[in-house]
Amino acid sequence: MIGILIVAHAPLASALRDCALHVFPECAAGVQALDIAPNASPEESLLLAKAAMARLNTAEVLLLSDVFGATPSNVAEKLNDGIETRLLAGVNLPMLLRSVCYRHESLDALAARAQAGGTQGIMLVGCTAPQNQSGPRHAPSYHDHQQ
Repeated sequence: MIGILIVAHAPLASALRDCALHVFPECAAGVQALDIAPNASPEESLLLAKAAMARLNTAEVLLLSDVFGATPSNVAEKLNDGIETRLLAGVNLPMLLRSVCYRHESLDALAARAQAGGTQGIMLVGCTAPQNQSGPRHAPSYHDHQQ
C-alpha cells in the first residue's frame, strides 16, 4: 500500500491529516504529516521529513505539499532517496481524501486521482446575481471595458 506524506506550513499538514483520519481512522499508519515551522531551517526540515517517510515503512510514497516553490515543497522534492515518490503541490482536503481512498492503486494512478480530486473539490458555491434589483450590480467606479 502506498504511503502518504503531507509536508506543509504549520499547522496545515497536521490539520489535514486529522481531518482525513476523522473520515478514515483505519488509515492512520499510512498517512504522516510534517508541519514546517516558520523558523525551521531547510536542513532541519529535511531531516524531519526523512524520519516521517521512514515511519511510513513503504517503498512508494505520495507527497502532498501546500505551495509550490515554498520551503515545504522544496523539502518534499528532496525525498526520493531510494523510495519511489510523486509530489503534488496545492494540497487540499478533497485531494487528500481521494488519495486515502485509492492508496491500493499504482503510484502514477494515485497521483492522477489525487490531482483530479483536488481540482474537482474546488467549486464556486452560492454565487448568484441579486434578484429584483434595478441599477448596476457593481461598484460605481467599475468600468465594463476594463479587464
